[in-house]
Amino acid sequence: MSLRLFVLRHGETVFTRERRFAGWRDVPLTDAGLRQSEAAAAALSGVAISAVFASPLERARTSAEAVAKPHRLAVQIMPVFRELGFGAWEGRTRAEVEAAEPALYDVWRTAPDRFAAPGGESLPTVAKRVAEGIETLRADHDGESVVLVTHAVVIRLIVLDGLGLGPARLWSIDASPAGITELEYRDDWVTVHRMNTLAHLGAEAER
Repeated sequence: MSLRLFVLRHGETVFTRERRFAGWRDVPLTDAGLRQSEAAAAALSGVAISAVFASPLERARTSAEAVAKPHRLAVQIMPVFRELGFGAWEGRTRAEVEAAEPALYDVWRTAPDRFAAPGGESLPTVAKRVAEGIETLRADHDGESVVLVTHAVVIRLIVLDGLGLGPARLWSIDASPAGITELEYRDDWVTVHRMNTLAHLGAEAER
């Protein structure tokens, strides 16, 4: 059983720029985010892709549509790959949350595997649904190359799972807007061929 998986984080949003927790909020891409998505689409245009999947959130769907267009594919929505639901933190900046709830924010930054957002999801819950989504892709697309457009926490969890590491290592992985990560699943092995590559973005890379 084999699967070549290209994982793309959506392009920039206002929340990305302002360091706000987005979670399940439907935040559109900025103009820069749209350009980043087009650059990622160009970078993947020469790959023989059989399917493009996305989180149901607008920012991921928009980026996925850019990637799918050169391949004449329809974007397929997979809710299991939406971002961690940050509940009451959504829409607030990191600085605001840290000032208001320093103890819980410290858990998020230092022990994410023990984190549960107020009114939202726990990281282990998200890790479980993401792992189930990957197994679905592997079963349904054996021998194929597919693209998944999703979110920062989800991408980190996918890479950690592939490396045999747990959610506690969340901050060991970076996931920038429109960064491309490539994994190969083959039987019981996972190879990370590239992680969070940004060369395709040029001047559009997040600073």
